[in-house]
Amino acid sequence: MGTRTDAALAILVLVAVGLAFVAVDASVWWPALVLGGLGTIGFELAAARAYETVRDYWERPAVQGLCVGLALLGVVIGAWVAASSVLSFALGSLLTYLAYLVVVPFVR
Repeated sequence: MGTRTDAALAILVLVAVGLAFVAVDASVWWPALVLGGLGTIGFELAAARAYETVRDYWERPAVQGLCVGLALLGVVIGAWVAASSVLSFALGSLLTYLAYLVVVPFVR
């Protein structure tokens, strides 16, 4: 597992977000997109403080499956309840996370 698996799971959820945007004809709401990106940066900074512990938990297939399942459920519910804001937040989070996966190996 590792970066490729993380990227594949993020892309899976990103595809669901894109499909949801199209299905409900939502528009990107920039404040939510930026907030999602900042949330990802904040989470990654906090997780970096206990990198090994976080990685040990994340490497468990059950944890990955549960997290992806909850993310997909959030996409479905968000598209139904508040499409533009929830989907924009998810989009910002996922794009920032994918950028993080690209940049971090060069910084370490």
